[in-house]
Amino acid sequence: MSDTKILVAGASIAGPALAHWLVQRGAVVTVVERAPELRPGGQAVDARGVTKEVIRRMGLDEAVRAARTETAGANTVDANGTVLETFRAEDDGGDGYVSEIEILRGDLSQVLYEATRDRVEYLFGDRIAELAQDADGVDVVFAGGDRRRFDLVIGADGLHSSLREMVFGPREKFLRHLGHVLAFYSVPNEFELDRWMIEYKEPGRSAILRPIPDITRAMAIFSFASADVDIDYRDVEAQKRLLRERVSDMGWLTPRILAHLDDTPDFYLDQVAQVIMDSWSSGRVALLGDAAFSSSPLSGQGTGLALVGAYLLAGELAAADWNPEIAFAAYETRMRPFVEANQEIGRLHARSLEVPDPDAEPSPEPEWDFELIDRALNGIELPDYETPITAASADRHRP
Repeated sequence: MSDTKILVAGASIAGPALAHWLVQRGAVVTVVERAPELRPGGQAVDARGVTKEVIRRMGLDEAVRAARTETAGANTVDANGTVLETFRAEDDGGDGYVSEIEILRGDLSQVLYEATRDRVEYLFGDRIAELAQDADGVDVVFAGGDRRRFDLVIGADGLHSSLREMVFGPREKFLRHLGHVLAFYSVPNEFELDRWMIEYKEPGRSAILRPIPDITRAMAIFSFASADVDIDYRDVEAQKRLLRERVSDMGWLTPRILAHLDDTPDFYLDQVAQVIMDSWSSGRVALLGDAAFSSSPLSGQGTGLALVGAYLLAGELAAADWNPEIAFAAYETRMRPFVEANQEIGRLHARSLEVPDPDAEPSPEPEWDFELIDRALNGIELPDYETPITAASADRHRP
């Protein structure tokens, strides 16, 4: 057991997953979340490859599968609704275009929260306002006025991480936009969706309707190419205006989907971006998930990176007897090749969606490297951190 006190910023997926493993290793964990409560709904996220093993080791396989969207597959259609191509959830061993474990982000967050709430202190409606670290710990001032000291602080607060900006620098240093914008929101299920997702594409744009567990509603998703748009990710009305400007002339069911834009309770829009950092730690502060290494939604692996990263980070901390210098270095050494493979998948997908310049020389289609895909799904070792750490094995974790 350990009396190590760790503060985790962010209560979406990476934060509660890390808290699960940290308390299991014996740490005392506090999770702070600026939202007043867990955020429901959201985009559907997937668990593929090695991520399914992490969920099994967490003891949450049954709970996660019970909360799945149970999407049977996806059809791509033309403007008249004629099916052009079909993908099924069982394709590629359940790791295909539609994965066998597909769950709304908010539902997965709820599963992780329920599994940790009795062992972890959650502070909702608060955030880190100030932070100062020394050789022995980190002093934190919360926006609510509380002042506390922790041994370590981990930022799992997403693509626009406040902790990353506070410790590592402005977000512009690390965000790499992939030339696309993604928006999604829930709508009444007036489209008779029944376990099947429908996707309509035009050059540089797409519209998707997908089922969710609440059969009375559906999730609408739009994407469009845009290399130069500047988005205030907190100005929702401006984001809705932007979406209308870019997709209102699309065909298929787009007008009916946009008719619900002003009434939806859960609109989200942002640039598709990756986070590229030379190091995910500084002293006693480290980053996890999208805050450290967003691979973008185009990789389909953001949730996998968060869950695998949480397992490795907690395991390396315990293996190093909570020494941050040793543990953070080992975490990065194990995790970075896996991250880089998934980020390359995201970039390849982005390039495949580019609209060619009619005056330019035709460029070859991006080639999908199946070895790269396998590395992005399974290319990382999951050590058995339950095995006692000997002095010899601990030495192997030293940088």
